[in-house]
Amino acid sequence: MHLCPKSGQKIFRRTPTIFVSLEVVAVDKSLCIPSKRCSSNQKLPSNSRAPIFSLWLPPQTAMALPAAKRRENPSAGRMSGGSAVERSAYFARREAARVLRCVLDGDARGRAVASIKSLVYSPSVRNKKATFALVCQTLKYLTILKSALSAANLLSAKWKKQAALLYVTAYDILFGQKIGTTGLVEKLIMLHKDALESALSKLCAQKNVKCIDELLLDNNKHALPKPRYVRVNTLKIGTEIAILELEKVAKVRKDDVVPDMLILPGGTDLHKHRLVLDGSLFLQGKASSMVAVALSPKPGWKVLDACAAPGNKTSHLAALMQGKGKIVACEINKSRIKHLEDTIRRSGAHNVQVIHRDFLDIKADDPTFSKVRAILLDPSCSGSGISAERLDHLLPSYSAVPAVERVVYSTCSIHPAENENVVEAVLPLATSHGFKLATPFPQWPRRGLPVFEGAHHLLRTDPSEDTEGFFIALFVKSAASRPQPHRKRYFRSGRKMPPLSTRISMILMHKMSRRSSCKKRPVVARRIKVMKSITIS
Repeated sequence: MHLCPKSGQKIFRRTPTIFVSLEVVAVDKSLCIPSKRCSSNQKLPSNSRAPIFSLWLPPQTAMALPAAKRRENPSAGRMSGGSAVERSAYFARREAARVLRCVLDGDARGRAVASIKSLVYSPSVRNKKATFALVCQTLKYLTILKSALSAANLLSAKWKKQAALLYVTAYDILFGQKIGTTGLVEKLIMLHKDALESALSKLCAQKNVKCIDELLLDNNKHALPKPRYVRVNTLKIGTEIAILELEKVAKVRKDDVVPDMLILPGGTDLHKHRLVLDGSLFLQGKASSMVAVALSPKPGWKVLDACAAPGNKTSHLAALMQGKGKIVACEINKSRIKHLEDTIRRSGAHNVQVIHRDFLDIKADDPTFSKVRAILLDPSCSGSGISAERLDHLLPSYSAVPAVERVVYSTCSIHPAENENVVEAVLPLATSHGFKLATPFPQWPRRGLPVFEGAHHLLRTDPSEDTEGFFIALFVKSAASRPQPHRKRYFRSGRKMPPLSTRISMILMHKMSRRSSCKKRPVVARRIKVMKSITIS
């Protein structure tokens, strides 16, 4: 208990403690909470967060927790005294470091976790714009940063686990905002800033270049520029008109695999082009566009897009269906629903129904899916959790989706564990339901890895040769296994109505009542008159 410096009344000062909730947050050591009689009106910091479930722990218990489970509060310890700009840079670097670590290291098995956009636009990232910029720029300068940090002996075993944060902070201080007075890593980089700049100068001298920009060009001079792919949204504009508009910007040619895909020179910036802004064109990769074409839904069909966000493939399906029929777009992530709806609205697709739910929860008696004839299952990122225990949902049972004829399973992964192994495990179930593997784009040279018989039906794209790494598997139900449409019966005996020519001959031979035949099919009566006139003549 202490005296308030302003009012002189009694206040309580809590010892350094932490909150325990979904994550552990350290509390400001200088935080004073007044008693009810104190009139100093002290308040908690505006950027403090109250956890859903909190528990006060003594300092020794807090320090005993693993360092990975402790994260400092904006107003605590090393952050005290920093300006708003410094605090913003501090947290943006740490969010960018978490994303960069996932990109560089992957999961526990070293597999790719997700694309940069998928990681940045997750709900856990607050400052998405700054985080995305930091990650992209750090990757751009990564080779240079590694060389400079190694020369300054900063990539030691002590900082090995913080390598991603070192890369991001070094980029931001050396080439970005150059703000670095808060945080241990920031202080480390600032302490060795002269050594890092000296290492960069030596690197430029070795490469015989004058500045960092020339050094970047020297590192990338052997890399061939990848072409820019643009998908024409045929719901709004024709392909030929789009070509005429884009030829004002750069040279354009058609793709020979995806009909509505155009190819422009690498580096062509179309983000602010009016046709892109109004949804007439979509900046979509070739491999990503091949997924909807592989499913090939017909106009008038009902289609299920099981993992719809952000909506590029959904809008492509709508264009392939010419705006006819219906598309049910399922998305389990509530935070991505708005992005999905915005994409669909911009594309001009009016036959799309967005549903916030998990497609794995499809019920047998749900009328929404009873007439679905095609399913697109494209998890939003690699490592999305499609495992052996859930493979039975890849090809739904007849009771859940009885009319389904085509299923496409695609991923943005190049790892067999998420591609060929998944298909191999689900193939017996698919066969029992009447499905078989079909060959999408037979002319495509890169097929599935030969891990099982029939893998040649699968399709792969290579990141180095095709700009993207993708995997596509197409399941098609055989005609004999498809449910036959109900045919009305006309005889009490249960026999089907004979063909028209048979009925005419039966009437002429007096084996069938003319009245019973003509009652249901008036066209029979007209044809009988014609045949009688022919026979009489």
